[in-house]
Amino acid sequence: MSAIQWLVIFALDDQRYALYLSAVERVIPAVEITRLPQAPDIVKGVINLQGRVIPVADIRKRFGLPARELMHTDQFIISRTMNKSIAIIADKVHGVIEFSADTQVQVNTIIHGLNYVEGIVKLDDGMVLIHDLDKFLSLEERHKLDQALDQVTTQSGGKNGTPIP
Repeated sequence: MSAIQWLVIFALDDQRYALYLSAVERVIPAVEITRLPQAPDIVKGVINLQGRVIPVADIRKRFGLPARELMHTDQFIISRTMNKSIAIIADKVHGVIEFSADTQVQVNTIIHGLNYVEGIVKLDDGMVLIHDLDKFLSLEERHKLDQALDQVTTQSGGKNGTPIP
């Protein structure tokens, strides 16, 4: 018998993606993002979540999806990496599913060069790419983000959860 895994399923455009539930702190409605000068391109800025400065990543760029403005219907998935929390912008969070670990296909057996995708799960209604947030930012991007965050935390910080109009 294979181990059961839990995934948080979310959408960008019409494609579904997933994070392991163990890496997700919570899902919140989108709030205004404060721009973070000097941050890597994938980081849209930061939010202030109960006194914590959390970087917000727009992963649409990683998958070649067209950029779009943040919408009031978007959601942030507050997630944990090995060394920090990060918010992922999702068009919609569908919920949590369970799956058998033996149904997961390692991505490098199908597509090479997607280091930030850990695997693919085939569900009854399609496939889902599972992200590995610890590999999502390159070493250079992490370093650049850390420097930008150091600058902002020495100042007053970002907006305090202002809803998107």
